[in-house]
Amino acid sequence: MSASTLERTARPRRSRTRSRTVNARPALALSTLKPHQYDLHPACASLVCPDCKTWVPITGIQTKKPKLVPHDTGRAGKDAAVRCRLGSNRLVTVDVTARTWQERLEDGHAETSHQRPSRVTRKPRTAPAPAVAQIAARKTSSEPGDGRPTWLVREMGWASIAAAVRDTDTRRAQLPDGDAPTEGPQLPIEPVRITA
Repeated sequence: MSASTLERTARPRRSRTRSRTVNARPALALSTLKPHQYDLHPACASLVCPDCKTWVPITGIQTKKPKLVPHDTGRAGKDAAVRCRLGSNRLVTVDVTARTWQERLEDGHAETSHQRPSRVTRKPRTAPAPAVAQIAARKTSSEPGDGRPTWLVREMGWASIAAAVRDTDTRRAQLPDGDAPTEGPQLPIEPVRITA
């Protein structure tokens, strides 16, 4: 297989480049980025390229003109080799000290570490309680029968208590003299005076 048929992949990024080329875009100030978008440790000074969103080393962090390393947009050795034209060799203005950056990073962690998730957990819906007639229908249908339909069993049950229900309704309809209820104790008509 010849080298021309192989697909080029992104090259591993070197920590320092010797290129004197400088991007024409204005310098990128670190103070405009969030603390988690850049790293000011001297061993691995880097930031997230605003154009391609990949972590890129900052070369010459201790010099007067630090800048972003020329870089590809994909992961090294895995993605296609597509050069980030907008962000490569862009000057960086280091206007944040390492101590200030570390404090901002720790403050942000302290603010977000105790927050509760915003996910709402819904309570499960409970089924409504069945009506008394439904419970009675389940009981009659669950009892072993002799093959009679449920409506017939219900009618026969009603017929067996119909006389008692009619008798109770009749007694309730009768009102004694003075419209007093038939159940309960008799109430005195005249005021009762208790003497000690």
